[in-house]
Amino acid sequence: MKKIFSIAKWEYLEKVRTKAFLISLIITPAIIILFSIIPGLLAQEQSESTKFIGVIDPSDKFFDNLKEEISKSKLENQQPKYVVVNLLSKNNSLAENLNAADSIVLNNAFEGYVYISEFGNDSVKVEFRSKYAGNFQDLKRIEEAINYVRINKKLRDENIDSKLSSFINKKVKVESVKIDKAGSNKDFDFLTTFYSSIVFIILLMMMIIYSGQMLVRSLLEEKSNRLIEILISSCKAEELLAGKILGLSALGLTQLFIWSIISLGLTGYAVIPLSVFVNLPQIILYFILGFTFYTTLFVGIGSIVSTEQEAQQMTSYLSLILIIPVVIILPAMQNPDSLLIKVLTYIPLTLPSVMILRLNIGDVSVADLCLTTFIMLLSTFITIKISAKIFRIGILSYGKMPGKSWINEK
Repeated sequence: MKKIFSIAKWEYLEKVRTKAFLISLIITPAIIILFSIIPGLLAQEQSESTKFIGVIDPSDKFFDNLKEEISKSKLENQQPKYVVVNLLSKNNSLAENLNAADSIVLNNAFEGYVYISEFGNDSVKVEFRSKYAGNFQDLKRIEEAINYVRINKKLRDENIDSKLSSFINKKVKVESVKIDKAGSNKDFDFLTTFYSSIVFIILLMMMIIYSGQMLVRSLLEEKSNRLIEILISSCKAEELLAGKILGLSALGLTQLFIWSIISLGLTGYAVIPLSVFVNLPQIILYFILGFTFYTTLFVGIGSIVSTEQEAQQMTSYLSLILIIPVVIILPAMQNPDSLLIKVLTYIPLTLPSVMILRLNIGDVSVADLCLTTFIMLLSTFITIKISAKIFRIGILSYGKMPGKSWINEK
C-alpha cells in the first residue's frame, strides 16, 4: 500500500502543477457559466428595442384591432415593444404588395410582416414573413393577438355580450408543480432543471475526457522515454496501476471541489440558482463513480497504444459514448419513465450521467440508488481487473496493438 500511495502522490503532484490543469480550473467553469448566461443576455438585448411589424390584410377586417392588440406589449421602460404598420397599398396588386413588403424586410427596415388571407366559412390563414424564422417570441405574440382579434370579431358579429367575450379570452396559466414524498415544490422550473442537468453532465464529460487524455498522454510519454521500465522495476504493475488511478481520481476530486466552491460563490449573486444543489451529495457520488470507472478504461487504453494517433482514435469512441446523455436530455425530461432511459440507467458507460439527469428530474428510489451504485462498483472492480491484465502486458509492449498472443502471455 505504501508504494501505491507513493505513486498516487507523485502522479497527483505531477499533474496538479501543470499549466494545463491550472488553466482548466478556471476555463471550464467559465465556459459553462457563459453557456448559461449568454442566451439570457441575447434574449434581453433583443427585448430592449422596439420592433417594426408590417401587416398586409387584403380583407381589411383585422388590421385596426390587430394593431391595437399587438401594441399593448411594452418593454421594461414602458416603450412599445412593437410598432405595427399597414403595408397594404390599394393602388398595387397583392403580388406587388407582397414583393414590396419582402424588400422592406430584407433591407432590415422591418422585423417582418403579417400576411392575412381569408377564405370561406370564416377560415383564415396567417403567415409571419421575416428574415429570420427562429424568433419564437414574436411569432407567439402575433399568434395570440390574431386569435384574440378573430374571436372577438366573431363574438361581435354574433351580438354576444362583451363580458362573455372577456371571459372567453382570459387565459388560465398552468403552473408546473413537482411533487414528491416530502410534499410539493412550486419552485420547480423546467429551464432551471434542464440547464442544471446539462451543466453537471457536461462537467462530468469534460472531466473524464480531459483527465483521461492526460493519463493516456502520460503513459505514452513514460513508454517513449522508457521511464515505465524503471517504475516497473521498483513496484508491481498492479501497484503502478492502482497508484495512477488513485492519483488521477484525487486530481478529479480537486477539480470538483474547486468548481463546487466557485458554484456556491456564484449562487450568492443569483448566477446559479440554489435549487441546483438539492441533490448534490448523490450527484457527487455518481461523479466519483463515473470518473473512476472511465479512468480505469483510459488506463487500459493508454497501456496498449504506442502513438498519439492511436490514442486519439481509441479515446474518441469513449468520448462519443459520453455525449449520449447530452443528446437524450430533452426527451428524457419529457418522458423519464421511457424504456430507453431505464436501459441506459443500468449500463455502466451511461449510468452516471443518466442518474445525474434522473436526480434532477424527479425522485429516485433508494432501491435504484443502491442498485446503480452496486452496478458501478462492480463494473469498476471488473474493469480494474481487466485493465490490470492489459496494463501488466501492454506497458512494456512497444509498437504493437494487442492480439491473440497476449491471451497466452499470462
